[in-house]
Amino acid sequence: MEKTLDHPLLSLRSSLVFLLALLTGAAASGLTAVAGEGAARSLLAGLAATGLAVQFYNRLIATEDGTVQPPSSAGAGAGEGESNG
Repeated sequence: MEKTLDHPLLSLRSSLVFLLALLTGAAASGLTAVAGEGAARSLLAGLAATGLAVQFYNRLIATEDGTVQPPSSAGAGAGEGESNG
C-alpha cells in the first residue's frame, strides 16, 4: 500500500524562505557566540532572528502567482481619516 505524492511537500518559495531564515538564524547565533555570550544566549538569539527572518523574507520574496501581498496592518488606521487639529 504505497502512496506517492504528486506534488512537493513545500513550494519552492516556501523552501527558499525557510532556508534563508535558517541561514540568518545560524549567522546570528554564530556572531553572538563569537561575541562571547554563552551557548544558551547564542541559541536564543539565533531562534529569535530565525522567527523574524521568516516574516521578513516572506514579504520580501514575490509570490509564485504574481499577486502582490498586502502590506502588514501594523499601524494601520493611524492618521487615516482623522484630523489632529
